[in-house]
Amino acid sequence: MTVRVGVIGAGAMGAGHATTIATSVPGARVVAIHDPDPGRATAVAGPLEARTTPTAPDLIGADDVDAVIVASPDFTHADLVLACLAAGKPVLCEKPLAETAADARKIVEAELATGRRLVQVGFMRRYDPGYVELKNVLAAGVPGEPLIVHNVHRNPVNHTSVSDAQIVIGSMIHELDVVPWLLDSEVTTIRIESPRASGLRDPQLAWLHLASGAMATIEVFVNAGYGYDVRCEIVGSRGTARLPARPGVVTHTNGVAGTPVRGDFVAHFADAYRAELTHWAAAVAAGTTDGPSAWDGYVANAVAEAGVASLAGGRTEPVAAGDRPGLYR
Repeated sequence: MTVRVGVIGAGAMGAGHATTIATSVPGARVVAIHDPDPGRATAVAGPLEARTTPTAPDLIGADDVDAVIVASPDFTHADLVLACLAAGKPVLCEKPLAETAADARKIVEAELATGRRLVQVGFMRRYDPGYVELKNVLAAGVPGEPLIVHNVHRNPVNHTSVSDAQIVIGSMIHELDVVPWLLDSEVTTIRIESPRASGLRDPQLAWLHLASGAMATIEVFVNAGYGYDVRCEIVGSRGTARLPARPGVVTHTNGVAGTPVRGDFVAHFADAYRAELTHWAAAVAAGTTDGPSAWDGYVANAVAEAGVASLAGGRTEPVAAGDRPGLYR
């Protein structure tokens, strides 16, 4: 079975996913594109011999669309995913699943009502070869008991995370998902601070406590200037493990040599996006969905929401997402 995919959103993410499917996912084919900007939709659809649709509901309801990718602006995600659930169609939604934990929980409840999993959230780091290797090293017990996880997430410039809250919900949310995934332990408290007291509070530094007793730090700097740079190191009771180095462009700032980094996240995580889309298409063809779930998206939203409250209030905030329903175990 070739999965016929409709893509909502023809910006960087939507165009990237459409191109990746066309070039690297033999089990899927893009048949339809929707974007509020018809010209942008046509520019993406043309080379793929796909059509454009005038509205998102037209795409979701089309008989020749088997599954949907939601890569539109964050504020549209919840309603579009709910529409896909109502239509009974599998959907891969870019992060975040919603802008609020309450809206993400509505998606969970709607999916539970169907009795089967249809939603996957685009936490592509779970498919990145480096993060997969790191998780395998942890599972093998090489560094011993995980005690501390250090994370760095820097962008050269960011045009979407333009508020304090959006930095957490739109950028830091990757780490808020991948740290619990790596350690197989839920976040129980979060604290976020910034060295900037006014204006856009960028960079931000988060401290997490997890149910296992481990701690994590997350530095997010969405306007770091020099390039896209992601790092993760786990300090264990017998040693450390970190993301392996990957080739990139050596940048420099003020004449000082920097570390090898990519220019943007699309290039940095190209392998992860290919693996994510290949896995998703194969699961859809088999009648299943088994990647990062709507529940995972909801929990990440709940942690992010507590983080936003911490940044605003200057205190450590508890996280209480509730018990994982059986559908997601």
